[in-house]
Amino acid sequence: MAVAESQLLEALRAGDEEAFATLVREYQPSLVRVARMYVATQAAAEEVAQETWLAVLNGLDRFEGRSSLKTWIFRILTNIAKTKAVRDGRTLPFSALQDPGRVPEAAVDADRFLDPEHPRWPGHWVVKPVAWPEEALVAAETRERLAEAIEALPATQRAVISLRDIEGWSSEEVRNALDLSETNQRVLLHRARAKVREALDSYLEQA
Repeated sequence: MAVAESQLLEALRAGDEEAFATLVREYQPSLVRVARMYVATQAAAEEVAQETWLAVLNGLDRFEGRSSLKTWIFRILTNIAKTKAVRDGRTLPFSALQDPGRVPEAAVDADRFLDPEHPRWPGHWVVKPVAWPEEALVAAETRERLAEAIEALPATQRAVISLRDIEGWSSEEVRNALDLSETNQRVLLHRARAKVREALDSYLEQA
């Protein structure tokens, strides 16, 4: 366990409220975003996140450090969210995570990308797209459109692209937190990036 994480864990176990508040501020948005993959409403996702924090507090003394604290927290979240989803009769998110290739959805033009299973460049562009003007990319309205494009994604894709491209998580961290295979994580990320790129292409061509 990293020194910083070990110190944080020690503070949490000692009942340091500021350490816990810092942890909540850092992970709460991501927890809600991931929970939203499984449950039907934003309110339910926030409820799952709250239950997760209670479980974290109750389980700190049992945390053995065999994974990172972050991975442990998100595994608790996904277990709680899955239980709630089963109770509420939601099954599609499980299918979309475990076998995203079989989940029907609107197609993205596949000719623009290499196959997600390509041995060297999975999911990359076949032909490099025209670069977007830098001033357009930093414009507030463009950033709003980007956020809208991500929000419009299916929940599983939205969670993966948010953790990878917004939160800056590594592929391994996302796989561990969401219990995904490398292939399934790659397929979900590829689909999400392709749809976001297509949405921004359409917007910037009209701008």
